[in-house]
Amino acid sequence: MKNVVIYSDGASKGNPGDAGIGVVISTEDGTVLREIGEYIGQTTNNVAEYTALIRGLREAADLGATSVDISTDSELMARQLSGVYKVKSPNLKPLFEETVGLLRHFKRVSISHVMRELNKRADQLANEGVRNHKANSRNEKINSCSEPKPATVERRERQGQLDF
Repeated sequence: MKNVVIYSDGASKGNPGDAGIGVVISTEDGTVLREIGEYIGQTTNNVAEYTALIRGLREAADLGATSVDISTDSELMARQLSGVYKVKSPNLKPLFEETVGLLRHFKRVSISHVMRELNKRADQLANEGVRNHKANSRNEKINSCSEPKPATVERRERQGQLDF
């Protein structure tokens, strides 16, 4: 495989807040090779944007890509990677450096800032990562509230009243 297209997006609810990444990797003709939507913890939107691109670049390398066309709706990240803006944030510098290191593995790289509408699926995946995490967290809380506490079980066992 030679060229792939990477659509990447990061989302943070609260900025900083619950964050997710969305990545779509496709061939030039639009055939989707991989889609990724994951929760990445509590962080800022800009950190999520870089994290999504890093994941996309790693996946593209795993697919054997030798060149990548990157589309992102993060103007900041696109301009930092293009050298138009300097990276001033201490939180972003290590991510920027990691991204640049990954970009060097490809023979050709293009980075485009696109409007959110043209990055829709990656945006959906990033938001799904956050939503799924929140839903799983709520389910875990509900399940943990409905299960008997170990002390209660032990007490029932001692009393010979264990009947589930």
